[in-house]
Amino acid sequence: MLRSLHHQVPHASSQFLPYQCTAAAYLLHEVRSIPLGSHDAASPRLALRWLQERTRHLADQLDAPHAQPGLYWLSDEAEHERALAYLTAGTGYQLILHDESARYVLAVHPTEATL
Repeated sequence: MLRSLHHQVPHASSQFLPYQCTAAAYLLHEVRSIPLGSHDAASPRLALRWLQERTRHLADQLDAPHAQPGLYWLSDEAEHERALAYLTAGTGYQLILHDESARYVLAVHPTEATL
């Protein structure tokens, strides 16, 4: 499932901000998340690159049916451009994958933005 953190159309003229990239797992019937990693990126393009790498790593670890949405996202150039436009505009972006036991959230947002 793909989601931007805001539903506005981004303006490509926004300035570049530092970005916080996070990956977390949420087990079924659990309130707390399990951190899977984080990274600070200096630009929207580097943040998107991190998101692609983490999605690839996560998809490699999931069973084929559950990996399919992540693999599709990895090949969706139009969605990558959309994500890059959101990040450039200072809007967060997240990708959610799941299997039978957990939901995996990969998120990128400007460090000055709140989720």
